[in-house]
Amino acid sequence: MIMMKKINILIAALLMPLMLTAQPGRIGQPQMQPPMQRQPQMQPQATSIDAELQKLLVAEGAISALYVEEVDEKKIVEKAIIGMLEELDPHSTYLTAEENDKSNETLMGSFEGIGVQFNMVEDTLFIVQPIPDGPSEKVGILAGDRIITVNDTTIAGVKMSQEAIMKRLRGPKGTKVDLGINRRGVKELIHFMVIRDQIPVNTVDAAYMIRPGIGYIKISSFGATTVQEFEEKLSELKGQGAQSLILDLQGNGGGLLMAAVSIANEFLGRDQMVVYTEGRRSPRSGYLADGRGRFRDGKLVVLIDEYSASASEIVSGAVQDWDRATIVGRRSFGKGLVQRPIEFHDGSLIRLTVAKYYTPVGRCIQKPYGKDVDYGDDILERLHHGELTNRDSIHFPDSLKYSTMIRHRTVYGGGGIMPDVFVPLDTTRTNQYYRDVTAKNIVLNTSMQYTERNRRNLQRRFKSFEEFNNGFQVGPDVMKLFLDKAKDAKVEYDEAQYQEVRGILETQLKATIARLIWGMNSYYRVIQDLDEVIQRAVAFMETGQ
Repeated sequence: MIMMKKINILIAALLMPLMLTAQPGRIGQPQMQPPMQRQPQMQPQATSIDAELQKLLVAEGAISALYVEEVDEKKIVEKAIIGMLEELDPHSTYLTAEENDKSNETLMGSFEGIGVQFNMVEDTLFIVQPIPDGPSEKVGILAGDRIITVNDTTIAGVKMSQEAIMKRLRGPKGTKVDLGINRRGVKELIHFMVIRDQIPVNTVDAAYMIRPGIGYIKISSFGATTVQEFEEKLSELKGQGAQSLILDLQGNGGGLLMAAVSIANEFLGRDQMVVYTEGRRSPRSGYLADGRGRFRDGKLVVLIDEYSASASEIVSGAVQDWDRATIVGRRSFGKGLVQRPIEFHDGSLIRLTVAKYYTPVGRCIQKPYGKDVDYGDDILERLHHGELTNRDSIHFPDSLKYSTMIRHRTVYGGGGIMPDVFVPLDTTRTNQYYRDVTAKNIVLNTSMQYTERNRRNLQRRFKSFEEFNNGFQVGPDVMKLFLDKAKDAKVEYDEAQYQEVRGILETQLKATIARLIWGMNSYYRVIQDLDEVIQRAVAFMETGQ
């Protein structure tokens, strides 16, 4: 009787259709907010019980009621859900309640905590930079400080996991936490009482004038605050004389659909399609630009690479299809599946693929997947067969050719966005020594120690980042510290290989030191010299070739 009651309850809960009823929309409703998709309407469906569903429910009920030992029902149900999703596609996934909360922080644009950027160095939390006007900065915590205790619990040098440390630092807005800080030049711990607050998560990493008349904006992901951040930075760049724009989406793994649609809207004309979705139970639903974008006329170049995915591909696909921008880089990842979140009572959820993304001309963004496709190693396969290094190795059948909307140029479907200007991956700029020091974070560890020792001196010598960028060079003292760190980390030294990559390492060290003092924007302004995609985009902007 207990088993049958449980089965009946489960059947009642599961016999609800998963219908996605999003309607086509136009960007720019009142207050310039994009229309949200309608929430699915859950309605009763069939009275007959599908045989396979009944089989699943009977199996779970039998295990729960009859198995010889106690059963963790939550665990076996979770494993059953994970197993079902694994049979579908690479992006239908199950998240526990805790994983769900973490994933929402970046997308929603904020979390509650003490407000610091940090790195773990030798089991100690090293503060890279307090969030401007955040709770830690307000009480006097500085870049370079090390957090030793949290509410009298020692977190430094005790092999505590980063996750455990984060749990102690984060907490509801308005709650207090006592931090014991070790500061260079001060013998005793300094204690600060920090009142936790809402901390913004920025998605625009950099925005600056890369050349006279040419602005550069780097978006790392698409979240709830991306559009506002972009508009603010674009306005600043226009005020500095930007008439052309390089939008860098390299390494951008995606995020919120509506953030991507709104960014594409900044460049397109009224009623131009941005993207549409369609699935077996999801009718075609598209989004149109409203014609009020803030950069509809200036010259535009968008940068992508093999790690640009999802929302990045929506933006780059839309502006390419409408001949609005030149795409520079390498073929994007090819993630074009639409997930609908289905939440359970305990806060866990599944992200179920319900549709596919299509660019305005009808290209499916999603690359192939299935039992016969090694989806996880696709990027490595591209490298092995030459796609990342030689455009001539890329071949598409005529069935995957499409024409753009205005100039009728040929573009390609089949997964990902193919660039208009291909920039090969330079595999000659790395070797085993470089890979080893990168894996051990030697550049970051060296930069942090050097900056900790020399911060005040650097700030006295260079009153601004511009002065630093023009006047600072990574000298023998920095490189000796680097080599000592590499030796301590047991990286095998190879003189010839070290000399091959020394220039790259020096630029990375300079960029990281700049970030530790002047913030992320300065990092990109230095590191751009190593980015051949950026350099190719600038050359295209200046010469049209």
